[in-house]
Amino acid sequence: MRLPTFLLWAVLGSAGAPVEAQQRLSPKERDAALQAITTAFKEGYVFPEMRPKIVKELDRMRRSGRCDVDDPIVFADRITEGLRSVSNDRHLSLRVDPAAYAAALAAPDSDAGEEAWFRRQALRDHHGLVEMKILPGNLRYLKIAGFSWVNDETGAAYDDALRFLKDGDAIIIDLRNNGGGSHAAVRYLVSHFMEPDTLELTFLEGSETPSQSRTLEHLPVGRVKGKPLYVLIDGQTASAAEAFAYDVQQFKLGQLVGARTVGAANNNKQLPVAPGFMLSVSYGRPVHAVSHGNWEGTGITPDVETPSAQALDAAQKHALDRLSRSPAATAEQRRDYRWAEVGIEARLHPVSVEPATLATLTGHYRRSGPGAEPIQVVQRDDGALWFAFPRRPAARLSPLAQDVFAVEGYDALRVRLTGRTLEMLWRDEAAPRVYPRE
Repeated sequence: MRLPTFLLWAVLGSAGAPVEAQQRLSPKERDAALQAITTAFKEGYVFPEMRPKIVKELDRMRRSGRCDVDDPIVFADRITEGLRSVSNDRHLSLRVDPAAYAAALAAPDSDAGEEAWFRRQALRDHHGLVEMKILPGNLRYLKIAGFSWVNDETGAAYDDALRFLKDGDAIIIDLRNNGGGSHAAVRYLVSHFMEPDTLELTFLEGSETPSQSRTLEHLPVGRVKGKPLYVLIDGQTASAAEAFAYDVQQFKLGQLVGARTVGAANNNKQLPVAPGFMLSVSYGRPVHAVSHGNWEGTGITPDVETPSAQALDAAQKHALDRLSRSPAATAEQRRDYRWAEVGIEARLHPVSVEPATLATLTGHYRRSGPGAEPIQVVQRDDGALWFAFPRRPAARLSPLAQDVFAVEGYDALRVRLTGRTLEMLWRDEAAPRVYPRE
């Protein structure tokens, strides 16, 4: 079964190739493009009752001279604006893209064809899986920039990512600024968090027989269960990215953190329009198995609302709090979670210490015993404290509290300065090492 597609760049506007690479539009080319666009909406827009309204708007734009421009990017922007103004459908757009236009017209199975073009894009972006990292507290983070899908190739990239996520105490999937892509990738990802053969979405397309998306039965990595899941969303999360977020919320798989999404649910296809445009037209719509609706026009409201820039910190804070309260957490894990929470709290609520107060904490600190060398704390011209082990470069101290500091370059070390002592707090040690001030 070929699943419908929520195309990656359909909601992002009409930007395309650089201006200097574009040919100027002649009046004949503008008229032909407008006619092709009008025909596409007359014949195939998802909502038949909206077709006359869209056609009327295109005709109004033509008669008013709104489209009488020779700059193809301006022309595409104005068409996009007109289409969306009457439909409120964020999947409708015209964009300048000579490369995609040429690929759409080439033989489908050729190296210049559309499938090969999408494959090249997917491989260049590692199928949209652009970043994986371990955050403090063993929270596993995956950034998905777009939902690409190449048969027999993308699944392996997701398998590697899921193996990485599986070993985390909690999972954070970042869909901020993700404009969408292929539903095949969404289905593959969400299947790991759900029971096999579960109905996810039903796709409706005019009088065609409805098609279903059901979770996959076989997954090389297996299911990922029992892990707290957090998905980051924002005002640029759209289309297929919204489909995954909607699944997480409707099936209660985890929590959404961030800001309301775009609200682009319809399925769309890309049509080449001469001389070098690609037109995005919605031809179908999804119906969710739980809500019996979708997110078109409304977007998805997060469970934890926070500015996009703070969404990752907020998700980490919620995850660490939940993990630390788990009866299954060991004393070592709780200490690790607490260590991470202090750093997150300081980023969410930055601490400021007066330079005059910092000045009172400078000096040499030395443990007793033969051969013990001093640790030096100095204040530099930037007003900050700097910390130096013997024979090592100085490291900047950043306040986490009025008397506790992070040590730049030493993730596993923090320093507490009381004015009388320096306490070195290592993440894997239960008690601090105390150095009296000389």
